[in-house]
Amino acid sequence: MATKKKIGKISHYFSNINVAVVDLASELKKGDLITIEGPHTNVKQKVTSMQMEHKAVESAKKGQSIGMKVSDRVREGDLVYKVTL
Repeated sequence: MATKKKIGKISHYFSNINVAVVDLASELKKGDLITIEGPHTNVKQKVTSMQMEHKAVESAKKGQSIGMKVSDRVREGDLVYKVTL
């Protein structure tokens, strides 16, 4: 059974380029499976693209903010969970 752990929160969403800014409360790596959940949001995807300060990164740590390509619309305040299968 899959388990999920809260790892961050959406602080901004750029609808024109489908990029969400995530404030991390835990480590996140490229390739991780995540869900983004909120009152009007339910997105499940793999992390395919992450950036910090406009540079591509493979991972980010607690306390950092990243830009991440998302597959669907998300909203400020939505919670980000890492899914472990």
